Amino acid sequence: MLRIAVPNKGSLSETAAQMLSEAGYSGRRDPRDLHFADTRNGVEFFYLRPRDIATYVGSGALDVGITGRDLLLDSESPAAEVASLEFGDSTFRFAGPEGKYSALTDLQGVRVATSYPGLVGAFLAGHGVTSHLVRLDGAVESAVRLGVADAVADVVSTGATLRAAGLKIFGPVILESSAVLISSGVQHAGADTLLRRLQGVLVARQYVLMDYDVPLASLDAAAALTPGLESPTISPLKDAEWVAVRAMVPKLDTNQVMDALYEVGARAILVSSIHAARI
Repeated sequence: MLRIAVPNKGSLSETAAQMLSEAGYSGRRDPRDLHFADTRNGVEFFYLRPRDIATYVGSGALDVGITGRDLLLDSESPAAEVASLEFGDSTFRFAGPEGKYSALTDLQGVRVATSYPGLVGAFLAGHGVTSHLVRLDGAVESAVRLGVADAVADVVSTGATLRAAGLKIFGPVILESSAVLISSGVQHAGADTLLRRLQGVLVARQYVLMDYDVPLASLDAAAALTPGLESPTISPLKDAEWVAVRAMVPKLDTNQVMDALYEVGARAILVSSIHAARI
């Protein structure tokens, strides 16, 4: 059976579980369970701390796992990223007292507080900067005010939390992170199936099916608006002057495409959700 590591709590946990469910897998019902076997799909789920998943997968104890790119890099595990799962986005930046730091080189020899010493240390070393890293498990933004550090490296969304602590973002982006599927590198047929299913979920979330009728004379213009992934499906209608078209369209573009189709003469324009896909 394929052994899969899944976050047992935290920001990645709920979305990872939902994505696996949409991919056709059964998961635990009791949030206290740390193991669940889905025998119908030939997989076992192990629910672990997100920070530990890369270590377990990298050691070969588990075959694949879902974790954050930031946690993978910080762990320095030999596990490899297989694919981005396009959720749990986060950005890592440096911040310090306003007016004190403006460039990465300003961190030479200073104390930098972070929950990701492996990730931040590798980034600084790659830019020729040596800092003293202060590892904290949380509330990194308080480190400067409390005198534990001179600057911080942390996850930034709006920057409001850092500003409230009297800190200003500076320097380059350390990392753009998101949830990723990682692998131990051992070949397993079940891992290929898992990847295809998860990619199918992403496609189903990003696209809709659009059906419409269009005069044959306007087909080229309509098809240019809905090229699909490969090519739109064209079907004849009883009226030889009209055809029916079906194509996948990016969900975010749905209404703009419908408006444009109507302008070129398409009618009976219908949109359907995609529940599963294999591309």
